Amino acid sequence: MKFLELVNKRYSVRSYKDKPVDRKIIERCLEAARLAPSASNSQPWYFIVVDDPELKDKIARRTFNRFISFNRFAREAPVLVVVITEKSNLFARLGGMIKGKRYNLIDIGIAVEHFCLQATEEGIGTCILGWFDEEGIKKILKIPKNKSVDLIITMGYPKDKPKKKNRKSLDEIRSYNKYQTLPKKIYE
Repeated sequence: MKFLELVNKRYSVRSYKDKPVDRKIIERCLEAARLAPSASNSQPWYFIVVDDPELKDKIARRTFNRFISFNRFAREAPVLVVVITEKSNLFARLGGMIKGKRYNLIDIGIAVEHFCLQATEEGIGTCILGWFDEEGIKKILKIPKNKSVDLIITMGYPKDKPKKKNRKSLDEIRSYNKYQTLPKKIYE
């Protein structure tokens, strides 16, 4: 499949079939993430794959509560991948301090997208979660307190077909040689 076809096919899956994901597929997704670029090649990521159904349910229950229920679908996913952001190496940390940027967060974003695109290539759906009870998850998975859990990826076979993507047009997101916005359209 061509790259733009793959990118267009990838979407945030929020409904999963009750079908396990083979660990060979998960390993290929992890390999894609491992090969992602990172600032000063620091590779500041660590992945905990949770595919034990009972443990997975405990983690999934930490992604929502009675007041905030939009991640409730995580319970359907047969696999959750907890992404831990590690410290960048010295050069990336120094550069980040000088530039006021958290390169390690940029790096895990790239690695996670590599993971999700490989999953799409394999026919597996994913959704990247940023809302969850970090402390509860760290306790369940015995993650040291000084580590940061920044994302969780839900993973499984999608129940439904992707919907048409609702994205801004190219004209709304780019210009050449200088910053320039288009006048807002009055009539559509």
